[in-house]
This record gives sequence, structure tokens and C-alpha cells, in this order.
Amino acid sequence: GGDDVAMDRSMFGSARPMAPRDRDRDRGDRGDRGDRNRNNDRRAPTRGEALPAPSAKAYKLAVPKGREEELKRQVQSHLNKIAPDNLDTISKRIKETQVASSEELEVVIGLIMKKALTEPHYCETYADLVYLLQGEMPEFPSPDGGKPISFKRTLLTVCEAEFEGIAMQTIHVTDEEKEGLDKEELDFLMSKKKGRCLATMKFIGHLFLRGLLRASIICGVIRDLAMCTEVDQLPAEHKIECICELLNSIGYTLESDTKGGGKEAITQVCGRLQDLKQRKDSNKKYIYPMRLQFKIDDLIDTRKAGWLKKVFKATAKTKEEIAADAKRDERQQKNDGAELVVAGQKPSYLAHGPKLDDGTWQSVPSKPRR
Repeated sequence: GGDDVAMDRSMFGSARPMAPRDRDRDRGDRGDRGDRNRNNDRRAPTRGEALPAPSAKAYKLAVPKGREEELKRQVQSHLNKIAPDNLDTISKRIKETQVASSEELEVVIGLIMKKALTEPHYCETYADLVYLLQGEMPEFPSPDGGKPISFKRTLLTVCEAEFEGIAMQTIHVTDEEKEGLDKEELDFLMSKKKGRCLATMKFIGHLFLRGLLRASIICGVIRDLAMCTEVDQLPAEHKIECICELLNSIGYTLESDTKGGGKEAITQVCGRLQDLKQRKDSNKKYIYPMRLQFKIDDLIDTRKAGWLKKVFKATAKTKEEIAADAKRDERQQKNDGAELVVAGQKPSYLAHGPKLDDGTWQSVPSKPRR
């Protein structure tokens, strides 16, 4: 009403003047609360007082027990930090581990191979790392007096052994592996085995694109997997998938190879795949599932299109490549994440290709495996 007196705004909030006696009381209250909280806290150990014994499960810093363990630790640490942007740095650090024997060289290559097979989306990055290391790592004399044991020879020996495993084995789970596993765990185990096979093919393909494998080797690999010399035999399903994975990784470059017989090998294998696709059992049912038939059709269509295909692949890229992809998508006004690529084209820094020297893996087994 009219008799109301306007209130002084200075009386509200923190702007309200506080008498000295009130300030002292406020400080005292805060001090008492602090004392109470400190009394409730656990007493801190005094100087010289023994600390409680660590738990049996407490983390303990492992100390390498020997040179091999220390080497594995160093190389694994470097590989865990790898990216397309820091390849030069990682290769220099691996070189600085001072590999002193052929056994240590095999340890380093085994770790790189393991990472490449467990992280297939980084497969190209590990192949680039191998390309950088092949001219930097030391060579060692052969025990039998033959050619020196080099980084490349050891790498090809490891790759050959991995391919032998794909050619000879099956991804089906053995009775020992089935013991104690339920259906989901069995499916996961089979998927893991097949994934390793496909990653091996992809890695071998990228080694070929970087000039570390000859075209004649790749031709023998795909013919061996397709069992071209035994037309009455049926390759396992995972072998057909391996062929599709490999050709989708190297098809353009392999077919362009006129000296190594790449075009003839691709023509032969694609014809074999089309024949297998049409195979039926005694009940007039297709032997291979529709999933594999679609993979074969996709491979044939890609070849007919000049190995040009639209992909949605997860692969490691540098920051510059990511920025370039974003600008391209913006210009083309698309956001589906697709990319039009030439399947099996060499990296840009290897457009002309290096000169191939002799490696260990010079041929594939003449007798096809089942």
C-alpha cells in the first residue's frame, strides 16, 4: 500500500553489511566444522611409521627377465602407438631397439604380424611399416652359409607359414575346443578363426602392392585356394572368402601385371568361382550358401567395372586424408560415408613400384590342400 516503505537493496544477499562481531562468529563456526571434519578423518601415518602390507592382488611392475622379454616389451609398446601419421617415428624407434640376432629379428616380425592380424583395419599401416623397416633392419649370416637372413626373408617365411595354415586347416572347431563351450562361444571362436584367415589374405595382398611379394606367388596362392588343378574337389567356404578378400585388395594391380601372369590367373580363378557357384548337390540344392554366391558376384562385377567399386570400409587414415575426404563429400553433397576406390591400386608413394629382389617365398605348394 501507500504506507509501505521502499526496502534498502543493500540489505539483500552478500551486499548486506556484516558487523565485526558477526564476522568473528561466522569464522568461529567454520573453524569448528573444520575441526570436527579433521577429527573424523583417518589419522595420517607419521614419519617412520610402517605402511600396511600390499595386497596379494596389488599391481606389481613387471621387470623384464631377459633380453627377449625386454625386446618384446619395447616393440609392443611402439606398435601400440602406431598410426598413419607417425609411421616414420615408430619405424625409427623399432630400429633403435638394436636387434642383434636373427632370432630377435623373428621376434620383431612376429609381433608386427600378430598386430596386423588382430587389427585388420590397420593392415595397410602395418604393411607400410614393414616397407619402411625392410631397408633399415640389419642382416645376419645364414647358419648353412646361404643368403643372409634379412628382414624381408624372415617376413616372407612367417607369411608362408601362415598361408600354409590356411591351406591345410579348417575353421571348424575341434572336439577339444568344443569342450565346455556353449553355442555362442563356439560361433565366436569360428568367427575369430575366419577373421584371422581373411586378415592374413589382406596383409599378404598389401605386401604384394608394396613390392614385397612377386605376382607369381600371388597367382599360385589364389590357384591353390581355388583348387584349380582338381576341378572335382570343392574348396572350403573360408577359402573362397579368402580369394574374394585377396582379389578385392589387389585385383587392379595383379591384373595389370603382364610379366607375372596376373591376368591369366585372375581369369582362371574367376571362371573357377563361377563354376563353383553353380554347383548343386544330389538334392538339387546349391552347395555354397547365398552369402558366398553374392560375394562371388560382387567380385565378378567389380572386375567388369575395371576394379572400380564403392566401399564403406574402416581403415586408418592420416589427418590430411580425413580432411580431404570431408571436403570431397561436401563438394559432392553426400554424407553416407561411401568412397569410390580402385580395388587393388598401389599406394600413391609406390606408383612406379620398387625393384623386386629375391625373397624366401618363391612358390606355393604344388599339391593343392583341402
